[in-house]
Amino acid sequence: MKVGYLDCQSGISGDMFLAACVDAGADFETVKSGIDSLGTNNCRLEKKDVTKFGFRALKVDVLHDPEHAHRHLHHIVKMIDESTITPRQKDLAKQIFGKLAESEAKVHGSTIEKVHFHEVGAIDSIADIVGGAIAWDLLGIEKLVCSPIPTGKGQIKIAHGNVSIPAPATAELLKGIPLAQCDIESELTTPTGAAIAATLASEFGAIPSLKIETIGIGAGTKDLEEQGNVLRLIVGEQEVRKMQEQVELLETNLDDVPGETVGYCIDQLFEKGALDAYSTSIQMKKNRPGILLSVLCRGEHADALKQIIFRETETLGIRQQSIQRSVLPRKASVVTTEFGEITGKVISLPNGTKSFSPEHDRCALAANQHGVPLHCVYQAAKSAFGNK
Repeated sequence: MKVGYLDCQSGISGDMFLAACVDAGADFETVKSGIDSLGTNNCRLEKKDVTKFGFRALKVDVLHDPEHAHRHLHHIVKMIDESTITPRQKDLAKQIFGKLAESEAKVHGSTIEKVHFHEVGAIDSIADIVGGAIAWDLLGIEKLVCSPIPTGKGQIKIAHGNVSIPAPATAELLKGIPLAQCDIESELTTPTGAAIAATLASEFGAIPSLKIETIGIGAGTKDLEEQGNVLRLIVGEQEVRKMQEQVELLETNLDDVPGETVGYCIDQLFEKGALDAYSTSIQMKKNRPGILLSVLCRGEHADALKQIIFRETETLGIRQQSIQRSVLPRKASVVTTEFGEITGKVISLPNGTKSFSPEHDRCALAANQHGVPLHCVYQAAKSAFGNK
């Protein structure tokens, strides 16, 4: 499994992340081509080697004419949708902007549709995020672990006046993410950087066990007195040896809960980290028909998921037991078909052979776009993988 580790000793911003990805091996010309397709005028990327506190790093700058536009989310989404970048790159970029919109709406008491982007709606921030999404996709990293994030301290001036660090939107985005103590008087983590970390990272903590392949060093604009203002991206291979893992099984019997409520509960469970959740028809005491709700999860998510089950179903009790499950190694992949690029997972079978499982949502979208049956897209995706 290809794993990335973000070392955020000096925080994270959009331009630092983009530069770190390019320095780690993402093709710069492909990134530039994607930015050019956004339909912006006189916007271009330039890269150069710089020295930060005695260490070499890559700096990527977005050069553009002055502008006074303040965009809404739908303006940016339209730019992304009309670009020539791949569906996965578009999805990543829109996910990051979606998180930014949610945080801005929360702190300003507005809605995602009405929130007005200021700094993050500028063309350089758009290029940083879209360029970062392209570069990240090109690296093919399947899992990102991120160090605890320092925010810096002091005050900064934004469109809404002076605010304390972390800025309100940054703090909102960093909810649930471990922060690192830092006494540097500067904004080390920007809303853009926080949104990227919150969107892409699945774990936060120390560097995982891996065999290092490449290292990318992305430089920030500021020069800090205490240390180099750089973001380090370490990319390596993590061997998946164990096919077994311990998980928790949560179960409860329900005999007076509407089916719609059970369905809603299952949706909530998946959103909060359930590995699997399903219902089974059962016969309860006094021959009453009922539902067995079963949830598989990792130990650290069990308490939060039990709270959801108690809240949504009003059950009186939940059974919990630790069990072993066997899983096959898998990794994300993309195949090219006559219906466009189809994302999915490559699964390694015990006998050494590999199979491809297309992603349903991407197949359904392609089927609707081309007016063909869903099974035709599935078949084309599997055939394309077999012909690789």
